[in-house]
Amino acid sequence: MSMHFRDLASKVAADGAISTDEVLSLRRDGWGDGRIVPDEAEALFAINDAIAAPSTEWSDFFVEALGEFIVNQVEPKGYVSQAQADWLIGWIDRDGRTESLTELELLVRLCERALSVPQNLMGYALTQIEQAVLTGEGPTRKNSTLEKGHVSKAEADLLRRLLFASGSDRPAGVSRAEAEALFRIKDASLGGDNAPEWKQLFVQGVGNYLAGFTSGEALPRERAAELEAFMNDRRSSAAGFLARFGKSFLRDDLFDSFASSLKRGKVSDLDARVESARTVDQGEQTWLEGRIEADGEIDEYEAALLAFLEEESGFRR
Repeated sequence: MSMHFRDLASKVAADGAISTDEVLSLRRDGWGDGRIVPDEAEALFAINDAIAAPSTEWSDFFVEALGEFIVNQVEPKGYVSQAQADWLIGWIDRDGRTESLTELELLVRLCERALSVPQNLMGYALTQIEQAVLTGEGPTRKNSTLEKGHVSKAEADLLRRLLFASGSDRPAGVSRAEAEALFRIKDASLGGDNAPEWKQLFVQGVGNYLAGFTSGEALPRERAAELEAFMNDRRSSAAGFLARFGKSFLRDDLFDSFASSLKRGKVSDLDARVESARTVDQGEQTWLEGRIEADGEIDEYEAALLAFLEEESGFRR
């Protein structure tokens, strides 16, 4: 660990504050080469724990540095491994829950930035917000006099970012597990002083699961490593072809899609796939009715969802 990290960790632990100049010093001298070793990453958590009121400058540095450490310092770059996810959850959850909004922002940013993240990391981040609504406690409720049973604008915004992150359960879309979390949060916040953004998110989120289209799941980390090695193998005649098109092929597995299309002699019927996704099938309808009928009545959020589905896909109960 560099002296900058060690000395600053001791100082912050003593006075509970970090100045803008100290953050700048960490950026310039402690993180000058853009790389952080595990001991330094752990020192950042220790510093964050000791800060009573994190500044914007500190929070930005903490999220940026640890995000780079987790996403881009282990091959293949752009992915969060299971070991990394377990390490991160272990540090954040060492006292049983996420304490700071800075740590929650790190979780959300990783899900947005990474091509894919392990399901337990995405689930852990979603649970932190859900628990804040259910209990009235947590990082999103610091410095707030509001109690449990409501969804704030900040929480709705964080939920939106998580649900539609590239590393979510269903990249660029909402999974069944995520839709069920939205229903639980909705049930817990009925009648609460909810932000207007919450109803819109509930309708759009569950609606996306039932009638939305997504191009497919992100490549597994192991598959990405194979393709990365293939693209870096200059002995292969195909490597030059892929290099000209860039590594964006990794994001949506476009290489496999392209190869498959060539074998069939035609491109995939995207329009048909989109139209099929818009239809609420029997399994989805059964799931939805089970959620709605759980309490024997249709509340305002469910009514708005049904109206949305009728308009978007012609769905009728």
